[in-house]
Amino acid sequence: MTTFVAGAYAGPVSRTIAYALDALIVAVLFTGGATVAGMIASVIGAQAHDLVRAATSAYLLVLPAMFAFYCTLFWALAGRTPGMAVLGLRVVGTRRESLSWLSALVRGVVLAYLPIGALWALVDRRHQAVHDKLARTVVVRVPSTVTARSTAG
Repeated sequence: MTTFVAGAYAGPVSRTIAYALDALIVAVLFTGGATVAGMIASVIGAQAHDLVRAATSAYLLVLPAMFAFYCTLFWALAGRTPGMAVLGLRVVGTRRESLSWLSALVRGVVLAYLPIGALWALVDRRHQAVHDKLARTVVVRVPSTVTARSTAG
């Protein structure tokens, strides 16, 4: 079990940076996948190319769904996304338990389709955003293993 520093809720700045990193990862992967699919479709034929063009035009609808899936998967399996891992953040339940799949899904869908709700973290005492309130989660700082080892010994 990972130890948490009491009261060490992640602030809005570190959460925003983690969000931006994760959004960049999803956008690059999705755009790269669409580009590769377009190249393959141009070789296969015009009908496949039209299908890829239609999917690419739905970019603004599909991209949030991909982001929600990405976040849900990482939060449910590891408790953090790669962007959060870089900054030493973790999502846990309000009682500091690990995240359930349902909580991760609710949190991911609300964050992906209603990112403006993240502004609530600016005024909340535990820096919880709307998606945290709905999923009953908090984002906490996790001490790095190097810091934990140096203070332990």
